[in-house]
Amino acid sequence: MTTTMQASKPSFIGRVAIRTNLSGKAQARHRMVVTAAAADRKLWAPGVVAPSYLDGSLPGDYGWDPLGLGSNPKALTWYQQAELQNGRWAMLGVAGVLAQEIAKPDVFFYESAVYSSKNLPFGMNMGSLLAINFLLMHWVEVRRWQDIRKFGSVNKDPIFGYEVPNAEMGYPGGPFNPLGFGKDNMKEMQTKEIKNARLAMIAFMAFIVQAQATGENPLAALKAHLANPLGENILTNLGKCVIPATSEVAGIVIPTPCLWPGQ
Repeated sequence: MTTTMQASKPSFIGRVAIRTNLSGKAQARHRMVVTAAAADRKLWAPGVVAPSYLDGSLPGDYGWDPLGLGSNPKALTWYQQAELQNGRWAMLGVAGVLAQEIAKPDVFFYESAVYSSKNLPFGMNMGSLLAINFLLMHWVEVRRWQDIRKFGSVNKDPIFGYEVPNAEMGYPGGPFNPLGFGKDNMKEMQTKEIKNARLAMIAFMAFIVQAQATGENPLAALKAHLANPLGENILTNLGKCVIPATSEVAGIVIPTPCLWPGQ
């Protein structure tokens, strides 16, 4: 006899509905297992129901997709990989901004490209540096796109000949994991990485907004806030924009608009 069981009592992740052919004591035992499994999964808010396509298998999956962007399986793979790559760049960017301020506090990170363009090696200028970056990034991103289209198709490097294990998309391993992190707890390490990546993306955006509003590096702005919490904070700086509308680098005029209209 086919029956429907529903763990309708709100839990930390919401409700779970299943169909089964069990009956009597077997139904009760199955209901307990389902409820326990549901309670073990953390979602972004108590009592919410995760979309069916966010089943907890992805690192950092807490059932958050209000716009349904990942409802298409191919789109979900793309967005998951895009988040991972952008998060990794954000972690490098945040670390770089802070390291630069510690090493050269007199250089405003927002204008560091202008400073760097005057100190490039081998007689290069900003144009040649941008061209090199474009070619390298294009090559890497095209290979990453090929890996998404056909997983494992670009495991072997065409120039140096080495091959990466690439057991899971986005985690090539080999020379990209020289210390062997995650051998025994890969899912845990992946979750920690994506959490830090998301935090870094928010932090980098905050660095940009703060730089536009105050014209200061992050640590300098933090020092000013700690010295005068009521006078230097997000509310007192809302709507301010102290950076110029454009910046000239090696003869190239680059628009530098603020994220909100300045005063």
